[in-house]
Amino acid sequence: MQLYNKLSAKERAELIDKTGKNRLTLSFYQYAKIGNPQIFRDHLFITWNALDVLGRIYVAHEGINGQLSLPADRFNEFKAHLDTISFLKDIRLNVAVEQDNKSFLKLKIKVRNKIVADGLNDDTFDVTNKGIHVGAEQFNNLIEDKKTVLVDMRNHYESEIGHFKNAVTPDVDTFRESLDLIEDDLKNHKEDKNLVMYCTGGIRCEKASAYFKHKGFKNVYQLEGGIIEYTRQVKEKNLENKFLGQNFVFDDRRAERISDDVIANCHQCGTPFDVHTNCANAACHLLFIQCDSCKEAMENCCSTECMEINRLPYEKQKELRKGQGNSNDIFKKGRSEALKFK
Repeated sequence: MQLYNKLSAKERAELIDKTGKNRLTLSFYQYAKIGNPQIFRDHLFITWNALDVLGRIYVAHEGINGQLSLPADRFNEFKAHLDTISFLKDIRLNVAVEQDNKSFLKLKIKVRNKIVADGLNDDTFDVTNKGIHVGAEQFNNLIEDKKTVLVDMRNHYESEIGHFKNAVTPDVDTFRESLDLIEDDLKNHKEDKNLVMYCTGGIRCEKASAYFKHKGFKNVYQLEGGIIEYTRQVKEKNLENKFLGQNFVFDDRRAERISDDVIANCHQCGTPFDVHTNCANAACHLLFIQCDSCKEAMENCCSTECMEINRLPYEKQKELRKGQGNSNDIFKKGRSEALKFK
């Protein structure tokens, strides 16, 4: 029985082109108590692989977090399967603002300790005791209140290319870092301020809202469905869009444009630009913002050192990478001394 991918990304991309079917990119999450995540994971893989689902899904004792794509004509089958699972019945599915048939090229369902890494070891913390969910219209009204503090619960490289007007955007690399930082900044306003949070699809805010309630904050709110659902409601209800720029997403699209505003800059020359790329040097693979001119001049590399390495024969590059570990462990996204404008 197949419980893993058998096709490479290249083979899958060719197959997608050959079938000629439009695919739908969507995401969802749910905090729930899962007794045996491994068995649940295997069940999902068998069922979803048969539906031609591709994506990145995390399963843990605390719930499920999924970003995926599937043939549009099989959506009803997929939804029907979700409805057979008690804690996923009638779950909200965040449909991507911008569609791309190749947003995902493999089905990866992984068992993790937690669906959102938080570094917390507090048995008294109840993740289900969450804050108040608000839709786009109420969110727009709430963030205009002078008693409101609006906080972006995403990491620095996400908020850099797009965020809500007047939002606090913590300069952090991980979700865990932002929890203590925000609590310390607002420790004197646990009762007199509205703490309003948002993220991409809502999963980080769900946990953060429960955490800050656990820490004594009285007026805690989160944007229902995150930026993705907010954008849908703004269009559907003809509301004012208060989001500037692009929404960073964790698939091959990298971002969805929400407004025409370009609020970021090329990390190499400083010109206004907001499209991420990965350094062409496989040993680096740094995620950073690079304009078209710098991409051409630097050969899609983040530094002259990486450019020189990338020009070497493949076998020589491979030899140099030996013993260096995974590049994700070496470099933090969007941070490097070689990037003059970061």
